[in-house]
Amino acid sequence: MASMENLPEDALIAVLVLVPAQDLVRHCRLVCSLWRGLVDLPSLWKLKCQREGYWPEPLDTPIPDWRNFYFLCSLKRNLIKNPCAEEGFEAWKKESNGGNGWKIEDLPGDHGRNFLLPHVQKYFVTSYDSCMKGQMITLRDHGYWDRLMDEARPDIVVSDWFAARFDCGCQYELCVRLLSKDYIVLQEFVLEPVVIEQWSDAEWRKVSHTFHNYPAGVRHILFSHGGHDTQYWEGWYGIRVTNSSLTLGPQVAD
Repeated sequence: MASMENLPEDALIAVLVLVPAQDLVRHCRLVCSLWRGLVDLPSLWKLKCQREGYWPEPLDTPIPDWRNFYFLCSLKRNLIKNPCAEEGFEAWKKESNGGNGWKIEDLPGDHGRNFLLPHVQKYFVTSYDSCMKGQMITLRDHGYWDRLMDEARPDIVVSDWFAARFDCGCQYELCVRLLSKDYIVLQEFVLEPVVIEQWSDAEWRKVSHTFHNYPAGVRHILFSHGGHDTQYWEGWYGIRVTNSSLTLGPQVAD
Protein backbone atom coordinates (compact mmCIF):
# COMPACT_ATOMS: atom_id res chain seq x y z
CA MET A 1 0.00 0.00 0.00
CA ALA A 2 1.38 3.40 -0.95
CA SER A 3 2.10 5.81 1.88
CA MET A 4 1.52 9.56 1.86
CA GLU A 5 5.27 10.06 1.45
CA ASN A 6 5.02 8.38 -1.96
CA LEU A 7 2.38 10.77 -3.21
CA PRO A 8 3.43 13.40 -5.75
CA GLU A 9 4.29 16.68 -4.05
CA ASP A 10 1.32 18.45 -5.64
CA ALA A 11 -1.05 15.85 -4.21
CA LEU A 12 0.57 16.03 -0.78
CA ILE A 13 0.29 19.83 -0.79
CA ALA A 14 -3.39 19.47 -1.71
CA VAL A 15 -3.84 17.38 1.45
CA LEU A 16 -1.72 19.57 3.72
CA VAL A 17 -3.53 22.73 2.72
CA LEU A 18 -6.66 21.28 4.37
CA VAL A 19 -4.90 20.89 7.73
CA PRO A 20 -5.45 23.65 10.35
CA ALA A 21 -2.57 26.12 10.28
CA GLN A 22 -1.48 25.56 13.89
CA ASP A 23 -1.26 21.80 13.28
CA LEU A 24 0.80 22.36 10.14
CA VAL A 25 3.41 24.32 12.07
CA ARG A 26 3.36 22.42 15.37
CA HIS A 27 2.97 18.84 14.12
CA CYS A 28 3.12 18.26 10.36
CA ARG A 29 6.33 20.21 9.95
CA LEU A 30 8.05 17.87 12.41
CA VAL A 31 7.14 14.62 10.63
CA CYS A 32 10.09 14.53 8.24
CA SER A 33 12.32 16.72 6.08
CA LEU A 34 9.95 16.35 3.10
CA TRP A 35 6.94 17.60 5.08
CA ARG A 36 8.99 20.38 6.65
CA GLY A 37 10.00 21.55 3.20
CA LEU A 38 6.42 21.47 1.94
CA VAL A 39 5.03 23.27 4.98
CA ASP A 40 7.64 25.99 4.47
CA LEU A 41 6.65 26.53 0.84
CA PRO A 42 5.13 29.98 0.18
CA SER A 43 2.85 28.33 -2.40
CA LEU A 44 1.19 26.20 0.30
CA TRP A 45 0.34 29.24 2.41
CA LYS A 46 -0.79 31.15 -0.65
CA LEU A 47 -3.21 28.30 -1.38
CA LYS A 48 -4.47 28.40 2.22
CA CYS A 49 -5.06 32.14 1.90
CA GLN A 50 -6.96 31.61 -1.32
CA ARG A 51 -9.01 28.77 0.13
CA GLU A 52 -10.00 30.71 3.26
CA GLY A 53 -10.59 34.05 1.58
CA TYR A 54 -7.51 35.89 2.86
CA TRP A 55 -6.28 37.92 -0.06
CA PRO A 56 -4.42 41.22 -0.41
CA GLU A 57 -5.97 44.30 -1.96
CA PRO A 58 -5.26 44.88 -4.77
CA LEU A 59 -4.97 41.22 -5.68
CA ASP A 60 -1.60 41.60 -7.43
CA THR A 61 0.08 43.14 -4.36
CA PRO A 62 3.43 41.42 -3.63
CA ILE A 63 3.43 39.56 -0.29
CA PRO A 64 6.83 39.23 1.46
CA ASP A 65 5.87 36.17 3.55
CA TRP A 66 2.67 34.22 2.79
CA ARG A 67 2.76 32.26 6.06
CA ASN A 68 2.93 35.41 8.18
CA PHE A 69 0.28 36.98 5.96
CA TYR A 70 -2.03 34.00 6.57
CA PHE A 71 -1.65 34.08 10.34
CA LEU A 72 -2.09 37.84 10.56
CA CYS A 73 -5.26 37.65 8.48
CA SER A 74 -6.66 34.82 10.59
CA LEU A 75 -5.92 36.66 13.85
CA LYS A 76 -7.24 40.05 12.78
CA ARG A 77 -10.00 41.43 15.01
CA ASN A 78 -10.62 44.34 17.34
CA LEU A 79 -8.41 43.84 20.40
CA ILE A 80 -10.24 46.50 22.41
CA LYS A 81 -12.72 44.78 24.69
CA ASN A 82 -16.10 46.33 25.40
CA PRO A 83 -15.53 49.26 23.00
CA CYS A 84 -19.14 50.51 23.03
CA ALA A 85 -19.94 50.34 26.77
CA GLU A 86 -22.36 47.42 26.39
CA GLU A 87 -20.71 45.73 29.39
CA GLY A 88 -20.40 48.76 31.60
CA PHE A 89 -16.78 49.51 32.40
CA GLU A 90 -15.70 45.88 32.03
CA ALA A 91 -12.07 45.63 30.73
CA TRP A 92 -11.43 49.35 31.21
CA LYS A 93 -9.18 50.82 33.90
CA LYS A 94 -10.15 54.29 35.07
CA GLU A 95 -6.84 56.17 35.11
CA SER A 96 -8.50 59.36 36.34
CA ASN A 97 -12.09 59.87 37.42
CA GLY A 98 -12.37 63.60 38.04
CA GLY A 99 -15.44 65.74 38.60
CA ASN A 100 -18.44 63.45 38.90
CA GLY A 101 -16.43 60.66 37.25
CA TRP A 102 -17.07 58.56 34.17
CA LYS A 103 -20.62 57.64 33.19
CA ILE A 104 -22.31 55.55 30.50
CA GLU A 105 -25.29 56.93 28.55
CA ASP A 106 -27.54 55.74 25.75
CA LEU A 107 -27.31 57.31 22.33
CA PRO A 108 -28.06 59.97 21.25
CA GLY A 109 -27.98 61.46 24.76
CA ASP A 110 -29.01 64.98 25.71
CA HIS A 111 -28.11 67.50 22.99
CA GLY A 112 -26.32 64.78 21.02
CA ARG A 113 -26.60 62.86 17.78
CA ASN A 114 -27.06 59.20 16.90
CA PHE A 115 -24.08 57.16 15.75
CA LEU A 116 -23.83 56.21 12.08
CA LEU A 117 -23.49 52.46 12.86
CA PRO A 118 -26.65 50.78 14.23
CA HIS A 119 -24.82 48.38 16.56
CA VAL A 120 -23.41 51.29 18.59
CA GLN A 121 -26.05 52.15 21.18
CA LYS A 122 -24.05 53.53 24.12
CA TYR A 123 -21.09 55.75 24.87
CA PHE A 124 -18.80 56.70 27.74
CA VAL A 125 -18.98 60.32 28.89
CA THR A 126 -16.61 62.47 30.97
CA SER A 127 -17.23 65.11 33.62
CA TYR A 128 -15.83 68.56 34.53
CA ASP A 129 -12.33 67.40 35.53
CA SER A 130 -9.91 64.99 33.91
CA CYS A 131 -11.43 61.58 33.09
CA MET A 132 -9.09 59.11 31.39
CA LYS A 133 -9.48 55.34 30.97
CA GLY A 134 -7.42 52.70 29.23
CA GLN A 135 -6.75 49.09 28.35
CA MET A 136 -3.44 47.23 28.42
CA ILE A 137 -3.32 44.70 25.58
CA THR A 138 -0.82 41.83 25.85
CA LEU A 139 -0.33 40.60 22.30
CA ARG A 140 0.54 36.98 23.17
CA ASP A 141 -2.86 36.67 24.86
CA HIS A 142 -4.43 37.29 21.43
CA GLY A 143 -2.26 34.82 19.48
CA TYR A 144 0.52 37.17 18.33
CA TRP A 145 3.65 35.29 19.33
CA ASP A 146 6.94 37.19 19.75
CA ARG A 147 8.62 36.00 16.55
CA LEU A 148 5.58 36.85 14.45
CA MET A 149 5.56 40.41 15.81
CA ASP A 150 9.29 40.90 15.25
CA GLU A 151 9.44 39.33 11.79
CA ALA A 152 6.17 40.59 10.31
CA ARG A 153 5.89 43.95 12.12
CA PRO A 154 2.17 44.10 11.28
CA ASP A 155 0.59 47.50 10.89
CA ILE A 156 -1.11 48.50 14.14
CA VAL A 157 -4.21 50.52 13.35
CA VAL A 158 -5.93 52.51 16.09
CA SER A 159 -9.22 54.37 15.79
CA ASP A 160 -11.64 56.07 18.15
CA TRP A 161 -14.85 58.07 17.93
CA PHE A 162 -15.65 61.15 19.98
CA ALA A 163 -18.36 63.81 20.16
CA ALA A 164 -19.45 66.79 22.22
CA ARG A 165 -22.82 67.93 23.47
CA PHE A 166 -24.30 70.82 21.53
CA ASP A 167 -24.56 73.02 24.63
CA CYS A 168 -21.13 72.61 26.25
CA GLY A 169 -17.52 72.79 25.12
CA CYS A 170 -15.13 69.94 25.88
CA GLN A 171 -11.69 68.47 25.27
CA TYR A 172 -10.74 65.05 23.85
CA GLU A 173 -7.43 63.23 24.40
CA LEU A 174 -5.95 60.01 23.00
CA CYS A 175 -2.64 58.29 23.70
CA VAL A 176 -1.49 54.90 22.39
CA ARG A 177 1.86 53.42 23.42
CA LEU A 178 3.72 50.40 22.03
CA LEU A 179 5.53 48.72 24.90
CA SER A 180 8.31 46.15 25.30
CA LYS A 181 8.00 43.07 27.51
CA ASP A 182 9.29 45.26 30.37
CA TYR A 183 6.74 47.99 29.55
CA ILE A 184 9.31 50.36 28.07
CA VAL A 185 7.78 52.73 25.52
CA LEU A 186 9.12 51.87 22.05
CA GLN A 187 6.83 54.18 20.10
CA GLU A 188 3.76 56.26 20.89
CA PHE A 189 1.02 58.31 19.32
CA VAL A 190 -0.20 61.23 21.40
CA LEU A 191 -2.96 63.23 19.79
CA GLU A 192 -2.83 66.98 20.30
CA PRO A 193 -5.83 67.67 22.59
CA VAL A 194 -8.93 68.41 20.52
CA VAL A 195 -11.01 71.28 21.91
CA ILE A 196 -14.63 71.50 20.74
CA GLU A 197 -16.29 74.82 21.41
CA GLN A 198 -19.75 75.30 22.88
CA TRP A 199 -22.62 75.27 20.35
CA SER A 200 -20.85 72.78 18.08
CA ASP A 201 -22.66 70.51 15.63
CA ALA A 202 -22.37 67.59 18.14
CA GLU A 203 -21.38 65.26 15.27
CA TRP A 204 -19.41 62.10 15.95
CA ARG A 205 -15.83 62.36 14.68
CA LYS A 206 -13.30 59.61 14.02
CA VAL A 207 -9.58 59.76 14.73
CA SER A 208 -7.19 57.07 13.50
CA HIS A 209 -3.48 56.35 13.42
CA THR A 210 -1.36 53.55 11.91
CA PHE A 211 1.92 52.41 13.46
CA HIS A 212 4.18 51.27 10.59
CA ASN A 213 7.77 49.99 10.71
CA TYR A 214 8.05 50.36 14.47
CA PRO A 215 10.98 48.85 16.44
CA ALA A 216 11.15 45.13 17.18
CA GLY A 217 10.16 43.96 20.64
CA VAL A 218 6.56 45.19 20.89
CA ARG A 219 4.75 42.94 23.37
CA HIS A 220 2.02 45.17 24.86
CA ILE A 221 -0.10 48.07 23.68
CA LEU A 222 -1.58 50.66 26.04
CA PHE A 223 -4.67 52.45 24.70
CA SER A 224 -5.83 55.46 26.71
CA HIS A 225 -8.47 58.12 25.98
CA GLY A 226 -10.81 60.60 27.64
CA GLY A 227 -10.98 64.30 28.45
CA HIS A 228 -13.31 66.71 30.23
CA ASP A 229 -15.72 69.57 29.66
CA THR A 230 -14.22 73.05 29.31
CA GLN A 231 -16.83 74.94 31.32
CA TYR A 232 -16.61 72.93 34.56
CA TRP A 233 -20.32 72.26 34.85
CA GLU A 234 -21.54 69.84 37.49
CA GLY A 235 -22.55 66.56 35.88
CA TRP A 236 -21.55 64.88 32.63
CA TYR A 237 -21.08 67.56 29.98
CA GLY A 238 -17.64 66.43 28.78
CA ILE A 239 -16.38 64.52 25.77
CA ARG A 240 -18.22 61.35 24.71
CA VAL A 241 -16.30 58.34 23.35
CA THR A 242 -17.30 55.00 21.84
CA ASN A 243 -16.50 52.33 19.22
CA SER A 244 -12.77 52.26 19.97
CA SER A 245 -10.70 49.89 17.82
CA LEU A 246 -7.20 48.44 17.72
CA THR A 247 -6.32 45.92 14.99
CA LEU A 248 -3.14 44.37 13.63
CA GLY A 249 -2.95 43.81 9.91
CA PRO A 250 -0.32 42.34 7.56
CA GLN A 251 2.13 44.64 5.88
CA VAL A 252 2.56 44.23 2.15
CA ALA A 253 5.58 45.02 0.03
CA ASP A 254 6.00 48.62 -1.11
